[in-house]
Amino acid sequence: MEPLWHIFTESIVPTRSFRVLLLMVSGLAVLRLYHLLTNRLEAMLLRAKKPTEMTGSVKKRIHTLVGILLTVGRFIIWLVIVVLSLDEMGVNIVPIIAGAGIAGLAVGFGAQNLVKDVISGFFIILEDQVCVGDVAVINGREGLVEAITFRTIVLRDVSGVVHIFPNGTISTLSNMTKVWSAYVIDVGVAYKEDTDRVVELMRAVGNEIQRDPVYGPKMIEPIEIFGVDSFGELAVTIKARLKTLPVEQWNVGREYRRRLKKAFDMHGIERPHPHRPVYVSEGMKPTEVLPQRQPPP
Repeated sequence: MEPLWHIFTESIVPTRSFRVLLLMVSGLAVLRLYHLLTNRLEAMLLRAKKPTEMTGSVKKRIHTLVGILLTVGRFIIWLVIVVLSLDEMGVNIVPIIAGAGIAGLAVGFGAQNLVKDVISGFFIILEDQVCVGDVAVINGREGLVEAITFRTIVLRDVSGVVHIFPNGTISTLSNMTKVWSAYVIDVGVAYKEDTDRVVELMRAVGNEIQRDPVYGPKMIEPIEIFGVDSFGELAVTIKARLKTLPVEQWNVGREYRRRLKKAFDMHGIERPHPHRPVYVSEGMKPTEVLPQRQPPP
């Protein structure tokens, strides 16, 4: 039984050259339609994002994904057109398809790590797990994301060391600056201090920094005081959190600590310091120290 394409074309266009030309025109039409569909997909993805989330990196990520889909679709469409055209010209395409399958299998075995990296990178970008400019922890390494490709992620830590992770080897990925960030602070005070008074002072300093024209716009919400978190050997620990814009938690947190230290000094809040008691027994007799004799000249 002949393929449906042969039956359809031979009944309408009996000449092989015309059938090949018809294949080319049909392929161009399919390519045009596929291009329109990918453009509409890109527009839908851009509209799905909120205005606050629409940044340059997000637009670049969406454009990259749509570009990959467009490239893969073009390759598949042209491959089908070429194979059908060769078949129309009388070329036996069975060995070509079999050879392509064997070659693809050999390349797959030889470059399986590369294929794994590319597939993992595609899903990392598709799911927006991390973007350029985020601070992330990858396989236990923390740093600023400087570049993301379909094969690797480049991370630079605080010391300036650049770490390059193939996407296929990433086992754990923690994004510290996605949508919003937080600075968690543990404040230890001496046991003799009134914790309610300390909490009110911490909240007052948080409200003060939120009214600051420089640091206030970087804060999303007022400071959260969770309360007494633990009883240590030397101090009572009070936990709090500052919610900020992405990557701004350290700047706001350091300024908050600086102002809180000054407020503690002003109001006489005692911070914990180590104590070492020394006991002297009353029954101990003083040790007699005899003068050292000088040797004769």
